[in-house]
Amino acid sequence: MNAVRSLLVFIWLVLTLIPQGLALVLSSLVLKDEKVWWWFAVPWLRGVVEAARIVGGVRYRLHGEENLPPAEDMRRVILCPKHQSTWETFYFPSMTPHPLAYVFKKELLRIPFFGWAIGAIDMIHIDRSKGGESWKKVAEQGSALMDRGKWIIMFPEGTRTERGTKGNYKAGATRLAVATGAYVIPIAVTSGRCWPRRSFSLRPGVIDVSIGQPVSAQGREPGELMDEVEHWIESEMRRLDPDAYQT
Repeated sequence: MNAVRSLLVFIWLVLTLIPQGLALVLSSLVLKDEKVWWWFAVPWLRGVVEAARIVGGVRYRLHGEENLPPAEDMRRVILCPKHQSTWETFYFPSMTPHPLAYVFKKELLRIPFFGWAIGAIDMIHIDRSKGGESWKKVAEQGSALMDRGKWIIMFPEGTRTERGTKGNYKAGATRLAVATGAYVIPIAVTSGRCWPRRSFSLRPGVIDVSIGQPVSAQGREPGELMDEVEHWIESEMRRLDPDAYQT
């Protein structure tokens, strides 16, 4: 039964992505980026989350929503979530009060429809092989996007991790926060419980999303700030999903 549910969600995702992706790309030629975001990107992303909930049985609980600055708050914000599955890449843009800009590898732009769509929205795509040049692009473009009211979202572990494990936390997000005077918001997500990484086999259940308090990067060092982010996230993961952590 789970296989059938997963297949139905996947079919819905693909069939809706094609027209929605084309509409987004075409509308980006004549509309401002913020309108494209709210009119095309967000409704489709919410649709994926709802399809996973209604058809796939993947529900979610949100903790600490009061820690998200409201829409009228224009402070610079960088979200640093735990990354266990594809689910959170759909969820966060669908629920934040500000448009999000992901920092992602440029190879994703080659994916038909999906890559074209994210390429049409003002985000930060980088060539990981270029090192310092990539960081310069992140710093310059990230600062400009935050000045326009966008929030930056960076997964500090860089890639999806298995449920119950911890990846290597990199200081890119906190380095950007220190350079731009932004606030960092750590987020714990137990998505691996219902949507394992590198899989489209959904498991009915509840994903917990816990949002920590914003931490100012003013006067901080990137390394020690990321240590604080890592400690909060990993401690919260153990609280939310104790069965996944045996030690």
